[in-house]
Amino acid sequence: MNLSNLKPAEGAVQKAGKVVGRGQGSGKGGTATRGHKGAKSRSGYSKKIGFEGGQMPLQRRVPKFGFTNINRKDYAGINLEKLQELVDKGAIKDTVTLDILVENGLVGKNDLVKILGNGELKASLKVSVHKFTATAKAAIEAAGGEAISL
Repeated sequence: MNLSNLKPAEGAVQKAGKVVGRGQGSGKGGTATRGHKGAKSRSGYSKKIGFEGGQMPLQRRVPKFGFTNINRKDYAGINLEKLQELVDKGAIKDTVTLDILVENGLVGKNDLVKILGNGELKASLKVSVHKFTATAKAAIEAAGGEAISL
């Protein structure tokens, strides 16, 4: 190796970007690669999201579909297996209330809660939340617990 064959490491040198609009002598002056006239040649141009060149945009061509019920109530679902996990960890002893579920990060403080029947519950718990599925209620009572709807 000597001074005549030194070169930078692979990938260390990146090619500089194209410099436009710096006079005719640069070869990229004049229109500065923007073409002639039209919105895209002007400074400050930005097109609206979904703009299709004046053609009727997709979101206006496609018909509206369905509707959103403004009175819908969304319930945060908690499965029985999740309750059993909390019992195993020692986070809950014999009663399950909304406050306890919020403390353990399972639901938000303003959520409506529904207990779902997936999993197995061995512990006898007194559960008081907004709703229960039929299988969840049966499983809680079969384990010797109590299901109370708020």
